[in-house]
Amino acid sequence: MTITQEDALYDFLENATDSFTIDDVASFIRMVDSQGARRLGGEIYSFINARNLAFRVDKKHLISRRGCFEPVPFVIYPSRTEIMNGILIPGHRCIPFANPVLLPQEYTFLWKGEAVSYTTTEGPPEDFYPYYSLFGEEYAPQYVARDNPENESAFNGDPYEDPPEVSVHTLDMRNVYRVSSFVPGDVFAVKTVDWKNGVFELDRIPEGSWSRTELYDWFEAAEAGFRFAFEYKGPGSSTEEQIALAYWYGGKRMRELPAYALDDFLYNRTEQIETVPYGIETRFWYAGKEIPDQVHLYADQAPPDRTIVEEILFRHGIPVSEYVIQSYIRDSLFRKEEDPGLILERIAPEPIITDLNRDEKKYLSHYLEEVFIEFSLSYSPFSERIMGPVRQRVAEMHTAVVELIDHLKRSGINGAWFPKHTFVILSQIQGHAAGVLEDLDMDEIPEQAELDAMENSLDSMLETYEDIRCLIEEATESFRRSAISVVRHGPNALDWLSVQARLGGTDVWRRFLLPSSASLKDLHEIIQTSFGWSAQYPCRFFEEKPRRDLAGPPANSIRTDTVLEELDARGIMELIYEYGNNWNVRLLFLFRQEADETGRPCCVEGEGAGPPETLSGPLRFRRLAAALSREGSPEQKQAKTELGADFDPSAFDLDACNAELKKRYGTL
Repeated sequence: MTITQEDALYDFLENATDSFTIDDVASFIRMVDSQGARRLGGEIYSFINARNLAFRVDKKHLISRRGCFEPVPFVIYPSRTEIMNGILIPGHRCIPFANPVLLPQEYTFLWKGEAVSYTTTEGPPEDFYPYYSLFGEEYAPQYVARDNPENESAFNGDPYEDPPEVSVHTLDMRNVYRVSSFVPGDVFAVKTVDWKNGVFELDRIPEGSWSRTELYDWFEAAEAGFRFAFEYKGPGSSTEEQIALAYWYGGKRMRELPAYALDDFLYNRTEQIETVPYGIETRFWYAGKEIPDQVHLYADQAPPDRTIVEEILFRHGIPVSEYVIQSYIRDSLFRKEEDPGLILERIAPEPIITDLNRDEKKYLSHYLEEVFIEFSLSYSPFSERIMGPVRQRVAEMHTAVVELIDHLKRSGINGAWFPKHTFVILSQIQGHAAGVLEDLDMDEIPEQAELDAMENSLDSMLETYEDIRCLIEEATESFRRSAISVVRHGPNALDWLSVQARLGGTDVWRRFLLPSSASLKDLHEIIQTSFGWSAQYPCRFFEEKPRRDLAGPPANSIRTDTVLEELDARGIMELIYEYGNNWNVRLLFLFRQEADETGRPCCVEGEGAGPPETLSGPLRFRRLAAALSREGSPEQKQAKTELGADFDPSAFDLDACNAELKKRYGTL
């Protein structure tokens, strides 16, 4: 699609309140721009599907975000602090019931048909972050900064330190709270009047108006909605997208009252869903489980309706738009290069250029030369004096990331050796860098505040890149030492393995030494002993790969009589040990070493006390562990009841663990 056609598509979706077909969209777009009429329908479908811009009603019909969420009601729980101060912070509370292009301070709230006025509230930024965390905890500072120009300047002044105080737009609710006799425990039922423009109508619901049974029905629908969103769409491109999908998959019941406020449900009530790290970002995910890594750059960094140039690079693992490529061309002009052929060497690593066939090279070279000549005719040294240095730094960053990830893919090293989410992190850096390059594919000079934000973002990306690159180098060296060790021992030696077991969703981990002749059943018993469990629930081992069947066991389960040396021969270096419905242990097979003279498996390192196996999972465990420090509180009493009166979350006795292993299992 052309830029004009993409704008028309978004215009259609922002105004569509009823279900529609792809033909309906195509007819609308053709009235604006009729180019590419034969392939337009396929491009529209790909664009909507890749970016989750609408939901599928049946085989033929879709419905837009607006059609799904207008005039659907939802719930806001004002905090005690907000009620006492006569304010309400819109923040993340209208996700996904407001157009995501709007900022929270741009919403309009109605009370008895009249718009509630805005005021401002001052305080330390960390006081406001919890009200924006559903956008992604890492993005909360950005939303606070974008509330007003003064905040933005304060954050840009020092990208490594939050300003001591900020000001945010808040609703002036003094009259609303007074005339409605609003007290803590009451809630607002909020009706979405206008999704596109972010208009909502408030109505007070007194505490106790809804029964627990009615609320539990919504609770079950919400958990199911998130579970299906994770299963069928994965971590998605943002937390906002995950939430929108959850409300769709949660069905009509999740979009009805009575209901819980979404932030209250996610942070206080459910024990099946939690916020987890996803590279340098966060996502919602199954409690106690990690989001799997990937071994490629995000496919959605490239347009779904790709041009020939974009398609060639996409096929070779570089998902970028033509705007990124054109930004590289502008960078070449800034460098005062005369040979457009040098541009391709920065866009693609040398091995990828070698992989290109003759026609691909010819097409890319012709395109770069043609656009290079076109841009040179209108090149402005004045504007480039300001934008050029920023663009050059971002392009170098983008080139370095693409080269590194291509090198790792070709290295033949199992991804289990690399740091957690290595490819996710590199892909996120590449995506952010590509976004900045797209913003700099222009002749107009951005506002200084925007340039400052780009510089700060680049500094952060560079720091993250250097950190992950150093960790990759360390992991590569460990892999090299392991490979040398395997060669030295020979295939018939009594090899021993170092195995690390990390309990998902917690800081609890153990590292064992055991012979490669040990079976997964032996490893199961060692895990149970080291965490203080008693094997009262079923368990299974499997490789973590995508599952589509929610009911049955994963298709890639591994028999417990499998020995570790067999896994090594199959190149399996990472497994998941699933214990009951609530606990997952990630197992990494780190390296081989000389046989232990005792002939007994042992634990060599570890941290944290194993949680009681009867708890409902890691989220419940973390909440109880945090409550232990609240002296004299009801929460502390409950925590001691469930964890044990003398439970210390940080305690791990290595000697006691090995004594128990020796007593129970002896030699294998």
